[in-house]
Order: sequence, then structure tokens, then C-alpha cells
Amino acid sequence: MDVWINGKFVEAERAEVSAFDAGLQHGVGLFETMHACNGRIFRAHQHVERLAESARMLRMTERLHAEPLVEAAELMLERNKLERARIRLTITGGNLNMLQSTGTSQQDPTILITSQPPTEYPDEFFEKGIGVVFAAGRLSPWTPDAGHKTLNYWSRILALQEAAAQRAGEALWLTPEANIASGCVSNLFIVSDGTLITPPSRHEEPGAALPGITRAAVIELAESMNIPVERRRVPVDDFIGADEAFLTNSSWQVLPVTSVLVRTNAETEEGAEPSIEMRPHSIGEGGVGGTTSDLRSALLACIDRETGDQG
Repeated sequence: MDVWINGKFVEAERAEVSAFDAGLQHGVGLFETMHACNGRIFRAHQHVERLAESARMLRMTERLHAEPLVEAAELMLERNKLERARIRLTITGGNLNMLQSTGTSQQDPTILITSQPPTEYPDEFFEKGIGVVFAAGRLSPWTPDAGHKTLNYWSRILALQEAAAQRAGEALWLTPEANIASGCVSNLFIVSDGTLITPPSRHEEPGAALPGITRAAVIELAESMNIPVERRRVPVDDFIGADEAFLTNSSWQVLPVTSVLVRTNAETEEGAEPSIEMRPHSIGEGGVGGTTSDLRSALLACIDRETGDQG
């Protein structure tokens, strides 16, 4: 399997970055994960433009150009002979002394593109939904990297590991005000009284959530299907009391959420010390809702249509 690094294709085993790369030394970097179908990447330009915008806003570089990066990513599919794939585009600050950087340095960033077969998820995930938990920390909309897809993913990985230990498929992050921001690797939607609701992204009021490419596609489809859409804060009670809930990202597309683990008072014998235990609480009726199912079908059809159109 070959990878694309700094303008050329090399065997994956021979790909190298400097020991002084800012991504390695300081975790300075951004990435995009994209889905390819029919030998083409779904909405590649939107992914790369989002990355370039983040690079400008976070003062990493202003010299990224979307078209050559999209072309390189598409060539990766062709070179590795993949019709369906998971494409990752990673950019770091390069071999850079961050203490002297003003954000307008002419230092070239490190750019890496990899392609692999997509992760195959059990059909049961989409037919019956998954359970989620709440992450232990908080996600603030006021930090400089809020709503950007940076390499600083350690806290999210830890939360995912803790979720897996509780047999949950994702962990949801709360803001300091105890509103739901997003999942570790996903955007959240709920359905309440026929209205589709999603927490605000950094392009909105301000929000801690990433302005997801799949999120945007789902909103477009919902509006075309005359489903009312609101981008607003989602308190925990609104989520727990929702009629339906689902997650979106480039790998899952639309993944139903049918339960959440919540803390409850455990039954104890009279006179015993009270204790807390985690119990599953069903979202809505505990099954995959009609709106969720319709939007998943519409999104999969949209992906197939856009990637299959070679005109």
C-alpha cells in the first residue's frame, strides 16, 4: 500500500517525517477523514476546504490549495486500486520552531494522505442502533481549537475506550453549561415532535461541535424532505426525552442511537448506604425511528449518486 507524503507517492513502510515535526513534538496538526465510494471521494472539496479554513484560523498556514490536495487524494484511490475506502488527509506544522512562529512562516507543512479499505460495521448497528454514554470531561466552545479537527485526540480516545468498556458505541461530550456538544468522533442529531435538532457548530452561535461534512449533507437532505431543522443548544434532558437520536460522520453516515447509560439510585436494603449505578435509558421507543431510517437511506443514495456521477 502506497501513501502520498509531501508531494510524492512512497511505500507506506518508507514514509518518514522529521523527528522535529510540530505534529510529533507539540501535537500541532489537522486532519480529515473522508469516505470513498465508486472510486471517488464523497464531497472531497468540502473536506479539504474545511481543513484549509482551520489551518488559516489557527495560524498554521495560509498556503493550502484545495484542488491539488483533492487530486492527490483521488489519485491515492486509483494507485491503491480501491473502489471503497477510508481516506485520511493529515497536515502538521512541519519542521517548525513554534516559539518563533508568527503563523505566517514560509515553513512548508507536512502533508500526508493515506487510503485503506473502510471499516465494516455490523448490520445490527444500523438495524437496532447503539447505546451511548456521557464523557467525563467538558468540551468548551471558547478554546481556540473548538470545532476544529486537530491532532489533539487523546481525551476523545480515552472517552471512547471508557465507552467501549461499558459496551457503548460512542461517548457524548457536554459543554460547561451541560448542553450536548457532540460525540467523540461524530455529530449528534435528535428528533423531537417532527423537528430535527443538532447542536451548534463553530460556524454557528458559537458552538463546540465540528461543522461536519456529513452533518451538512443530512441537513440539506432533511430540508429537501420538508423536515424542519434547528441548530440550537441541546440540554441533556432534551436528548434523553427525544423521540429519536442519531450520529453522523464519514464512516457511519447515519448511525441510530437507541439508548444512553444514565446514573440512577440503586435499590438498597433498608438502612444501607445509598449507591449509584449505571442503567440504560431508551431513546424514544428504543428502536430505530422513521426519520432516522429515512435520512440514512437518503444519505446513502446521495453518496452513491454523487460518487457515481462521472460527468
